[in-house]
Amino acid sequence: MKNQQKGLSLIEVMVSLVILVVGLIGIFNLHIIAKRGSFESFQQTQAAYLANDIVNRMKLNKAQLPGYAGTYEGKLTLPSAVCDVAVNVNIVCSNGESLAWDLYQWEQNINGASEQLRNKNVGGLDSPTACISVTGNAVMVVMTWRGISETSDGAAKQNSFVKGCGSSDKRRRIFIVETVII
Repeated sequence: MKNQQKGLSLIEVMVSLVILVVGLIGIFNLHIIAKRGSFESFQQTQAAYLANDIVNRMKLNKAQLPGYAGTYEGKLTLPSAVCDVAVNVNIVCSNGESLAWDLYQWEQNINGASEQLRNKNVGGLDSPTACISVTGNAVMVVMTWRGISETSDGAAKQNSFVKGCGSSDKRRRIFIVETVII
């Protein structure tokens, strides 16, 4: 009598399933790591955009340059004069009114007010703090935010101004722009 095997044995099926599960777990973990990296990259891109945004606003309002110095965490109130030329082209604001509007609008962008989901800001940085230093024409803009995973404090090897911007934490990320406005 000939013994012919038809189909797969239970052990072969179990081994195949174990190999498949191990592969799927690896793919799932890779997906999670990619999502985290994508979010970290998005946050850094946002910080770079926002830092350059305030530098450009400062260039347009050079007369008020020292007034831009400070620490910003989203606590400014809406100024009395709305100097948004995108809304009203015929608006005329003083340099001081433009300064107040620039800082308010910029701070709102840092906190993500331009993108909302269920009345919650979602477009900005995670736990942001921005610090601006103005010395003559030299400007330093420091953007700090909270990253996803712990690495090291981004300000550990920086000067005291940078270290003082935001909360000291192993998840603190920092983006710095230094420029001269002439």
